[in-house]
Amino acid sequence: MGHLQRNLNTTRERLRDQVAHHLRAALISGELRPGEVYSAPGLAEDFGISATPVREAMLDLAREGLVEPVRNKGFRVTEVDERDLDQYSEIRTLIEVPMIGRITRSAAREELEALRPVAEEIVRAARAHDLIGYLDADRQFHLSLLALAGNDRLVETVGDLRKRSRLYGLTALDERDQLLPSAEEHIELLDLMVAGGAKAAEKCMARHLGHVRSLWAESARERTPARRGLGVRLDSR
Repeated sequence: MGHLQRNLNTTRERLRDQVAHHLRAALISGELRPGEVYSAPGLAEDFGISATPVREAMLDLAREGLVEPVRNKGFRVTEVDERDLDQYSEIRTLIEVPMIGRITRSAAREELEALRPVAEEIVRAARAHDLIGYLDADRQFHLSLLALAGNDRLVETVGDLRKRSRLYGLTALDERDQLLPSAEEHIELLDLMVAGGAKAAEKCMARHLGHVRSLWAESARERTPARRGLGVRLDSR
């Protein structure tokens, strides 16, 4: 029975993680709108699964500050205003810009080149209008790059800031190809770091974060109406 119970728990945790992943993507794209309240049973119906893994996933998102429980109703998507975005941007700039210079000076060329496929995937996803692929590759690139500094807590901190400063209404920007310039900055940054240009890499990173901040602001102003249903079906087996 112990083995069966472990398998059951693993399956349940995997489903919970899948739901959390899709919910984060829906939050980032603006499909789940800030200030709106969503019930676990309602979202579970969209996914085609029971409400339990959805409720557990929403609790995970609540711990990340992405949603907040509303008694007897469900979960409200937390709102991020311009002041929040400015503060998140400032913290990321204070952390990431000098770290890019430090990593440029200390990382081996092979370590940096290992991230090139990820940087290229960001560009491919932007060109293909693959929003989830773009976000996944973007997160992997930035956190893997920072991981070269050897500070796990720093990576966790930046990862948390990225979640809290999610992009609203990103779909509208993607449809106008406004993500592509930001995507291409990842390859530019990597080229500068491989060449050993620490100061130039720092400037590129500062410009990239400023570009991202402008996308946040424009996304927040252009929130689109929430679509009915998430359009995702999960296999609960």
